[in-house]
Amino acid sequence: MKKMKKLRILYCLVAAVVAGIPEWIQAQTNPAPFIIPALREWQGATGSFEWKPATRLVVDPRYSKELLPVARLLAEDLAIITPGTTTLIKTGQAQKGTVFFSLDATGASLPPEGYSLQIDDQIAIKAKDVTGAIWATRTLLQLLEQAPQQKRLPKGTARDYPNYEVRGFVLDVGRKFFTLDFLKHYVKFMSYYKMNDFHIHLNDNGFKQFFGDDWDSTYSAFRLQNDTYPNLTAKDGSYTKKEFIELQQMAQRYGVNIIPEIDVPAHSLAFSKAVPGVGSKQYGMDHLDLDNPLTYTVIDNVFREYLKGPNPVFIGKEVHIGTDEYAKKDAEKFRKFTDHYIRFVEGFGKKVRMWGSLTHAQGTTPVKADGVTMNLWYNGYAEPKDMFALGYKGISTPDGWLYIVPAAGYYYDYLNVKKLYEEWTPNRIGKETFEENYPLLRGGAFAVWNDHVGNGITEKDVHHRVFPAMQVLSQKMWGGSAKPMEYAAFSTQAKEIGEGPGLNMLGRIHSKDSLVLAMDGHGHFTAPGKTARTNAAFDQHEKSIRLKGGTSFITTPFPGIGYGYTVSFSIKPEQGNAPDAVLFGSGDAMVTINQQGTGKLGFTREGYHYSFDYSVPANEWTKIVIKGNHKGTSLFVNGVLKEKLEGVKKTFPNGKQTARVQTLFFPLQWIGDRKNAAKAQLRDLKVFNVEFPDDMIRGL
Repeated sequence: MKKMKKLRILYCLVAAVVAGIPEWIQAQTNPAPFIIPALREWQGATGSFEWKPATRLVVDPRYSKELLPVARLLAEDLAIITPGTTTLIKTGQAQKGTVFFSLDATGASLPPEGYSLQIDDQIAIKAKDVTGAIWATRTLLQLLEQAPQQKRLPKGTARDYPNYEVRGFVLDVGRKFFTLDFLKHYVKFMSYYKMNDFHIHLNDNGFKQFFGDDWDSTYSAFRLQNDTYPNLTAKDGSYTKKEFIELQQMAQRYGVNIIPEIDVPAHSLAFSKAVPGVGSKQYGMDHLDLDNPLTYTVIDNVFREYLKGPNPVFIGKEVHIGTDEYAKKDAEKFRKFTDHYIRFVEGFGKKVRMWGSLTHAQGTTPVKADGVTMNLWYNGYAEPKDMFALGYKGISTPDGWLYIVPAAGYYYDYLNVKKLYEEWTPNRIGKETFEENYPLLRGGAFAVWNDHVGNGITEKDVHHRVFPAMQVLSQKMWGGSAKPMEYAAFSTQAKEIGEGPGLNMLGRIHSKDSLVLAMDGHGHFTAPGKTARTNAAFDQHEKSIRLKGGTSFITTPFPGIGYGYTVSFSIKPEQGNAPDAVLFGSGDAMVTINQQGTGKLGFTREGYHYSFDYSVPANEWTKIVIKGNHKGTSLFVNGVLKEKLEGVKKTFPNGKQTARVQTLFFPLQWIGDRKNAAKAQLRDLKVFNVEFPDDMIRGL
């Protein structure tokens, strides 16, 4: 009893001492770290793991075949975010200070794609499968992105797993070409947010009312190399078979499935242009003629080319066959066509996805349902509850929530991400709401449709729309109805997470203040990186850089700066600048002193050319300010607004209108150019990562 009494007294003394220690000194249990999508479960510990250059990746030798590629992927990403370091990889047992990879493939503790992540004196990853291990590395990378000096990670244990099997994004590359590099960047970007389903809509066409009501003039494109019908492949941008295979293989490394879509029998103008005779004279050339046996021959041949043999072009498990928005009068023929291509594609060992439209196209002709998945986008075309009753699986793709159609004036230019965060989950499809874990509902997907061909929208513009949606919908498709915090807090913290290692498609440039690049009076640049001059001299008298035409440029550390910027400089051009002589350039855009030989200041990006209604006078100094956002681009001359390129409409002879988007992701890779630089002196260059109000520009 005396011993117990002494222990109680000792306990009270210790408790009193601890109570007297300031709270910030006492060991705290780490709250759940901010990750997108949020960790499903977290048990905090105290303290932190310090990531060091010597931190090694160790793979359980029992699973070396499966997990060494995952460790290599993480090592590649670490080399990007910590340049100059090499992360060693080996097989062996877990050790202090290492990251240990293993699998729990046979256990029931984790669902597919799930993983546990224990951060202590070592980091231990145990995943259900390879994909789960990949997601664990994405979580680590997000933790490192937000960590002080990218090295201190909070100790604790996470269990993480998706609520939905399909977490998707649909990109229409048929009506707007996206480069292969963009698609590769998007694979990495999606993987960073654990979005695992990249649906690429490979063919489509514009609306004929914007092309003189003439099908022959209406834009159409099929983006994949086709050897059976060479004229089918778009001339203004396409992917070779080799490139598309490599894209899919790369995506698999990142845990992302590429879902290729060939859209037939509507949206099919590319086919009727390539093979005359398969277009419908009754419904329009964007509809295939379902009475013509040649139609089946052609489409069979196209699918066969990508599906046949031991090494097909479409390497994944699923292929999308389109089947949407065909004329209602021919419902039975449409149903027959749909059933044929379900079975045809399945004959090559693939699972089929489709849009379906079977509510719109009601009839008696049977259409196979078993094993088939529908993108459920509009209940009037395919009523979800009826499709589920028939046995179809579904991917929630509701247009009223999830369709981005850039600058079109309908659907969404930017998704309402606050409302999505607060109200939507994949079980909401149009007016229907299903149980959150409804067994036939595979998940969700949002989409970008480039309906208005040639409206000036660029890859940068599309990404600016997609980025905030990707962050929010990643959370909704992974976590379902669970909201880890209020939207305002989510939105604020989400700004600290980017696109993934090595990616900066938004063109964000961070600095201690808004000035990110400047040239002083000695020709030196203030920037966190190197600049270099090639045939561009500093003029001591004018305190300026002289661009000499031809090959004459300065390289900067930045490819360009994204929307919400202000660029100011003084310029003294010479007489007789060549057409399109470049002041600022990059791989994406150029700002010119003589745009297309008009003598006016202007810019070019992605094949679109824009001029300000202003010519810079030769042989005298002029102060120029260009500022830009996601709506347009403004020019100020000597502190006065000269022109705002924004909100312009293109009007067609029939009175129809589309937007003419005049944005500029300002190029900074070169001041001047490697081939066609301007002849001009530049000084007082300043680049700000904010868009100044008009009245402030007078002070620049």
